[in-house]
Amino acid sequence: MSSATPHRLPLATTLRLGRPSDIWFKPALSVVAAVAPPNLTLLALGRLDLAMYTMAGSLCALYGHNRPYAARARALAWVVLGMVGGLAVSLLAAALTTNAVVLVTVGAVLAAVQKTVCDATRIGPPGNVVLTFISSASLFAPQTPGQVPGHVGLALAAGAWAWLVGMAPGLLRPHGPERRATAQALNAAAAYADTRGTADGHARARAATAAAIHAAWQSLLAAGARPDRTRRALEQLLVRAEVALAAPADTDPARLRGWARDLRGTGRVPRVEAPRESADELLGLAAEQALPPRSPWHRLAPLAPLAVRTALGCALAGYAALALGVGRPYWALVTAASLYQANVTLTWNRGVQRVVGNLLGVLLFAALAPLAHLHPAALVLCCLALNFGAEALIGRNYWLGSVCVTPMALLITEFARTQDATELITDRIADTLVGALVGFVAAVAVTNRRAGDRLERALSTAERAREHAARLLAEPHSEPRALDSARRALAAALVDLRATADAAAGEWWQRALPEERVVLTEQAGHRTLAATVRRQGLVPQDRDSRQAPGRDQERDRVQDPGRTTEDIRP
Repeated sequence: MSSATPHRLPLATTLRLGRPSDIWFKPALSVVAAVAPPNLTLLALGRLDLAMYTMAGSLCALYGHNRPYAARARALAWVVLGMVGGLAVSLLAAALTTNAVVLVTVGAVLAAVQKTVCDATRIGPPGNVVLTFISSASLFAPQTPGQVPGHVGLALAAGAWAWLVGMAPGLLRPHGPERRATAQALNAAAAYADTRGTADGHARARAATAAAIHAAWQSLLAAGARPDRTRRALEQLLVRAEVALAAPADTDPARLRGWARDLRGTGRVPRVEAPRESADELLGLAAEQALPPRSPWHRLAPLAPLAVRTALGCALAGYAALALGVGRPYWALVTAASLYQANVTLTWNRGVQRVVGNLLGVLLFAALAPLAHLHPAALVLCCLALNFGAEALIGRNYWLGSVCVTPMALLITEFARTQDATELITDRIADTLVGALVGFVAAVAVTNRRAGDRLERALSTAERAREHAARLLAEPHSEPRALDSARRALAAALVDLRATADAAAGEWWQRALPEERVVLTEQAGHRTLAATVRRQGLVPQDRDSRQAPGRDQERDRVQDPGRTTEDIRP
């Protein structure tokens, strides 16, 4: 570990509750709507033993709730195919061998593939954990080759229903995800405007605002290239958020928050006057051309250490559980798979959250088991309630959601037959502790020295993007679309730099990071962003500045002493 970068392992802050997600109820209601019909149908047919396979498809409804519906349709389809593909491989392995060591090895490889693909595609919560839970549990389900097609077909049918559930809200609120993303950008910009660009925490607020604006633009682009009136209005609001990022001292935070509130529900999108007549030229196609598409290899290569950590940690956790005589080693495997985050520090945080949530979850299971054993219908209803609770609470902190996930996973094992609650609790506690301990040791053992290299590349990219924007600013008559594309490319590079720096800062066993260079690059980049916004005429000039043309530049020098003449060129 670099002596220049000490690492702490916090406990209290790891368990602190945050604010719930703005749309916490959407995945919670969606998963209930996706799980209930298949499970109730199987209950009526007396075949709850097949519920594990329909659950595989139904749980796909958890994904894609932040994506515009055009992008969500594609993402959910790939999630269903990925879920069904992993299930098919697991069931085939279970049908061909009962050797537990071989099955754990297959599960570890699947977990590494699922983790890598989910991170590379940025599918979002719940990531690889649900996929790994289904595929790992299926490895230890008694199976014959002849049963595999039917079980896979059940999962595919339930997945198709989950796809319909995920897409259904688009009939009532077709621009809902884009409106939420824009509202988040406006609220973040308002929080930055509250600092006036100089108060305590302004750098953190500025980075959060840049990330929110970038995410909102990506949401609009993912919605499709065909513009409509709503999208154009959202673009104009995003330009206002960019203006706030460039000139926080000249921005009214209350006005931004008012626009954000107006975006809730299905009402009309607020119409704002363009800062200048030609502002529309800055929107649309130029934003799409801001960054060239990255090759799949470019996104997969940096994830190699994380894939090795996942494969090794899951395999060792499963082997350790087998050595201890635990009857369900896949729980240890899933626990290890759920730990791995962008760096070791975040992995430690997730490990603490997982252990605390699971231990409290088994206590909840002990309380619910007598009720669930009264009747199969009670078992199904308990699982539905826990599904809802898990998604409603997990946004506040992972451990809180795990309190519901753990008893739900235990109850799912009883769809086929009622089991001894004490045995289930004992096995789950043992697997949780083994999986968390072995998984974290593997994360520490597999070093990720590429984190520093990725930070160097992100720094170089941001510096080149800034230089390109500065050259365009130096031209007396730069083409508007070229300047706008340069601005968006620089904004994206700065967002990527901050994310890469945060990930590298939490990684262990690496050389000291160029923290000062990161800070200077971010400061210079944001100054250049502000200069491009002013050059494009997006910042409304107040009366005093029109009377004294040099006044804005002088105030900018006071707020940012490092600002150069090139950065404030009109």
